Amino acid sequence: MPDWVDGHPAESLSIKDRGLAYGDGLFETIAVRAGRPPLLEYHMARLSEGCRRLGIPLDFQLMRTELLAFTAGLGEGVAKLIITRGEGLRGYAPPPVALPRRILQSAPFPSYPEGNWEQGVQLFSCATRLAEQPLLAGLKHLNRLEQVLARAEWQGSEYAEGLMRDQSGRVIEGVFSNLFMARDGVLITADLCRSGVAGVMRAALLDGAGAAGIQVEVRDISFDEFLSADEVFLCNSLFGIWPVRSVTGHHWPVGPLTRKLQAIARDLLDI
Repeated sequence: MPDWVDGHPAESLSIKDRGLAYGDGLFETIAVRAGRPPLLEYHMARLSEGCRRLGIPLDFQLMRTELLAFTAGLGEGVAKLIITRGEGLRGYAPPPVALPRRILQSAPFPSYPEGNWEQGVQLFSCATRLAEQPLLAGLKHLNRLEQVLARAEWQGSEYAEGLMRDQSGRVIEGVFSNLFMARDGVLITADLCRSGVAGVMRAALLDGAGAAGIQVEVRDISFDEFLSADEVFLCNSLFGIWPVRSVTGHHWPVGPLTRKLQAIARDLLDI
């Protein structure tokens, strides 16, 4: 399927676009099944919050209409939605009147080993640390250089994901996923008020866990507490949930809470 720019098939983009010059924008990576995005409302909520915080005046009704038309044409696969502030002159100052640009790209679903879901994955402990910036924390903004550097730290298939910590050593997330741990039946995930990306699957699982009567805590997680967890798993909107079986020589079983949440994730993703 051809890519779209501002609602029309296109193969090029202005070199004056602020997304290219400054990373001035946001993006969503959206699973599409049977022509529809199952986590649409979570994606739109995060995008709305991001545009509010960055001051990008996006026409959300137009964006939603375009996205649904694009996913209907795609059928099955991944739609990447990119929003930039649009074109601007040289300099950091935003243009007085911004004309946001809407970019839609398509791709097939990534091919992950089935064992990642069933037996779990091994995490690489990344040396790259996440910077602490509360103004941007939680947003899926276009500057992903921390993740680029972290992902370059390992090669091959031994590790399926990398563990990312912040400048103080707190456990935050994976390179392209969010992280949960379970301890004494309580589901715990990192507070993302300083750094990290608030994933849509993370948000959906927090809602789903609450509805299922699972006690949930969102708070800081030290590395020592992380290692003492009963269960650990990763999540994102494409693969759902991967149990984590080991990191830096420490091992975990695939536990009952992880399996329960995998079932919730399957329902959320229509798989």
